[in-house]
Amino acid sequence: MEAETLGEFAATDPANRAASTMAIAANADSLASWLLPALAELHARHGMLFDIRTEDQDHSADLLRDGSVLGAITADAKPVQGCAVKKLGVMRYLPIASPAFVEKYFSDGLNAAALGQAPVLIFNRRDALQTRFMRAVTRAKLAPPIHYIPSSTAFIEATALGLGWAMAPAAMLAGPLVSGAVQTLAPERWLDVPMYWQHWTIRSPALTQLTGALLRAAAQDLQISDGTRHRR
Repeated sequence: MEAETLGEFAATDPANRAASTMAIAANADSLASWLLPALAELHARHGMLFDIRTEDQDHSADLLRDGSVLGAITADAKPVQGCAVKKLGVMRYLPIASPAFVEKYFSDGLNAAALGQAPVLIFNRRDALQTRFMRAVTRAKLAPPIHYIPSSTAFIEATALGLGWAMAPAAMLAGPLVSGAVQTLAPERWLDVPMYWQHWTIRSPALTQLTGALLRAAAQDLQISDGTRHRR
C-alpha cells in the first residue's frame, strides 16, 4: 500500500485508518536510537503501517511543507503553516574518535590545527553538526578531509575503526564508550540539538495516537534542556 498524502489520510474511513500507511519524516539518529520502539508499539496495538522518510533534522520540515508526510521529527521549532509543534526533548551529540585516532591527531588537545588536519565523518552533505562543532570550538572556518558515511550505526563503527572523528548521539554511545572502542575528544564539549514533532492539524485518532507514542518515547530517551534525562 502506498503511503497516503495528507488529503488521502484525512479522507480515510476511521474504521480502516489503522491499516493505512502513515508517512512521517525522521532524522536517521532518531530512527536508530529511540523512534522504532514507539512505532512497534503502535503497530502491535493498532496495526498501523509506516512509511519513514529519512531526512536531516534541519530539513525534515520541508517534507511537511510539500505535503509528502503527515508529521516530521525536526529541529525546527517554527510551525509549518497548518501544523502543530510539540517539543520532544534534546539530542546530545558528543565528539568521538578511537583512542589511536585521538593519540595521532589530538595529542595536544582539541584545537584549530588538529581539527583542520584530522579526517572527519559527515553523514551527508546536509549534515552540519561537525561544522557547527568545529566553529564553536575554534571560531574558524576549517576545511578538514571528509568521509561521507550515511548510516548512524556505521558512523560509530567507522570512528571505532579510526576513519575519523564525528559527532554521535550520546544515546547510542554507552556501549562503545564503556568498551573503550571510542572516547570523547573533550568531555566538557558537546552539542545539544532540540527536537520537535510537527504534524498537520487534522482530526485523526491515528495521528493523535502516533503523537502520544512519540511523546512518551521521547520522555524516556531524550534529554531536557539542562542536560538531564526526562523523568520516566
